[in-house]
Amino acid sequence: MSAPHDSAPAFANTLRVRPEVLRVAPEGSAPVWMLRVQAAEAWDAVRVACTPESLVRDVKRAAMANLLPDMPDLDGHAVKLRGAEVDESQSLRGVGAQNASTLFLAAHRRRPLK
Repeated sequence: MSAPHDSAPAFANTLRVRPEVLRVAPEGSAPVWMLRVQAAEAWDAVRVACTPESLVRDVKRAAMANLLPDMPDLDGHAVKLRGAEVDESQSLRGVGAQNASTLFLAAHRRRPLK
C-alpha cells in the first residue's frame, strides 16, 4: 500500500535544504505554506514559510539573501515554477504555486564557464 499523499510535501521539502526556515509570512498567520526555493548557482535550497498571498518577489528576496548573498541585483534572476518564468509582482496563489511547491531561481543570462 502506498504512503498517504500528505506525506509527500514534507519529504520533498527536506531534500538538500539548509537547516533554517526563512519566514516571509507574519508570525501567527495562517495558513502557512512551506515552499522550497532552489538556486542553480548555489547548488542548494532553502525552505520558506509563507502564505498563499505572499508575493513571489518577497520570497525571492528572502531566498536570494540566504542562497546568493553576493548577488545584490535581484533583477538578474528570474523565478520559475514548473519550468515557466512567473510574474514576481503576483501572489504565490496567483501564479499557481501550492504548499510544498519548489521555486527555482535562474540567472536571466547564462554566464560562460571559467
